[in-house]
Amino acid sequence: MDAVEGVVSTTAGYTGGSVENPTYEQVSAGGTGHAEAVEVTYDPARVSYEQLLEVFWHNVDPTRADGQFCDRGRQYRSAIFWHDEEQRRLAEAAKRRLEETKPFAGAVVTGIEPAGRFWPAEEHHQDTRARTPSATGSTVPAAGATAASASCGASTPATERPGQSGTKTSATPFMQ
Repeated sequence: MDAVEGVVSTTAGYTGGSVENPTYEQVSAGGTGHAEAVEVTYDPARVSYEQLLEVFWHNVDPTRADGQFCDRGRQYRSAIFWHDEEQRRLAEAAKRRLEETKPFAGAVVTGIEPAGRFWPAEEHHQDTRARTPSATGSTVPAAGATAASASCGASTPATERPGQSGTKTSATPFMQ
């Protein structure tokens, strides 16, 4: 998201859980109810929420309810966390378009959930893309940041990205 014109900042963190100020270790263990997420601050005069949603769909596997790429567990789920009814409506419309065009082999299971309190992740989980040469991409306020890599192993299913008909991409997660 940092490369998108109009994005002011991104912050890796956690949302949707019941523990105050959770740590990465708590969230990754799966007991807090949080999802790993990226908070995106943007200038709506330069980039629209719809454009950010499009970037989001190109950077997650929306067919996995149990995690993203190599990471497994509800804390790694693909989700869009909305802040107002307009964001909810736009996110649901974008998801419906994907469901109608069927660019993926499986059903689109990305959640569209009300945003809870956002807790920034520890400093060493910030700006991972800048520190990791193979890292490529991030998400709108949602879980499932990805990076292109083959380290996930041969058992990782290839996924097709919207707008890339016939192109398959295998991706591995990186921690922000």
